[in-house]
Amino acid sequence: MKNVAIVGTGHTKFGVRTDVNLQELAWEAIKQALEEASLDQSDIQYFVVGNFGNWSSEEIPAVVIGEYSNLNPNGTMRVEAACATGSAALRDAYLSVKSGEVDIALAVGVEQMHQSPNPNTIELIGRAGDYFWEFQNFGLTFPSYYALHASAYMSKYNVKEEDLGNIAVKNHYYGARNPYAQFQKEITMEDYLKSRPVAYPLRILDSSPITDGAAAVLLASEEVAKRITDSPIWITSQGTASGTANLSRRSDFTHIEAAELAAKQAYKKAGINFETSWKYFDVAEVHDCFTIAEVMAYEDLGFAKRGEGYQLARENQTYIGGKIPVNVDGGLKAKGHPIGATGISMAVSITRQLLYRSHKGTQVDVKNGMGLFHNVGGTGHYAYVTILSSRRPSS
Repeated sequence: MKNVAIVGTGHTKFGVRTDVNLQELAWEAIKQALEEASLDQSDIQYFVVGNFGNWSSEEIPAVVIGEYSNLNPNGTMRVEAACATGSAALRDAYLSVKSGEVDIALAVGVEQMHQSPNPNTIELIGRAGDYFWEFQNFGLTFPSYYALHASAYMSKYNVKEEDLGNIAVKNHYYGARNPYAQFQKEITMEDYLKSRPVAYPLRILDSSPITDGAAAVLLASEEVAKRITDSPIWITSQGTASGTANLSRRSDFTHIEAAELAAKQAYKKAGINFETSWKYFDVAEVHDCFTIAEVMAYEDLGFAKRGEGYQLARENQTYIGGKIPVNVDGGLKAKGHPIGATGISMAVSITRQLLYRSHKGTQVDVKNGMGLFHNVGGTGHYAYVTILSSRRPSS
């Protein structure tokens, strides 16, 4: 099995991107990645498109993106893993290179959620679970799902609304410094507490937005990566797990079991101790589709003990300079959450952090040369944890 490196990254502006069609939006990210790696389309041997796309006009997005981006006749596929679609696309491209099947592969995630009216989009996201039991019978949408987690966590650990608000304030602080972010404005705790309820105890400022956007990464085998760049970022390991479709089959709503299992898989492969995992990483991206999701992620990744994740936010330990900087590009909360692109956007952010290429005001101090991103699909239906490093992994 071969070592695999990220050799090029691309990222579009996130937000309302109805100024272009789906394939044009994807090409913005692909073109940037190609230019960064000094490659052209003829160098790519396989490409994977991450696109959830129930709201999209394109039924077979990989084909139209391949044609528009001049990637034909190379092999391709479209993948879907709900909100973890981007990480699923990355995984398929990663395994194609790691196995030796190809030397250079592209993973691109793209979403145009504004192709459908917001109520339709919210309904379609709400179907991402056990449709007949949860959505059809009880009408749950994703704010409701995560409100169940928030209610359980806040009740068990005596957590205040302000503890969730700390996550929102931090992520908007960094989103204001990220030109790619959908929301580029800081908020105060007063703004948070005044924002309208969505699904108790979650407010509008607890919630990630409906977003359009694209991100891309170029992956290469070790032999090829060394010819392309003198600063490859290696995929050290990846863990993946799944959860039950029906949430009533779960016994604990204070964390996401699949995410913890994925983290432990990735850590085992990388030789990382779960209880002290934060010491290994310079920066992390976690799946903060709602503020409670970021709090749970701290614990599912071993950054804090059970019931103590909110204290990291309360003590500002996830800002740059703290114990473990998290979502310093704004996260899903402020950067945006274009479902098919989110996981690859995380990969782009961590890669650029490790290369000291992040935007002013968002760059961490890289000491260990390692970063992590955590991408959850649905409410723990899918989970991926990926570790990147500037240091070459052992074969």
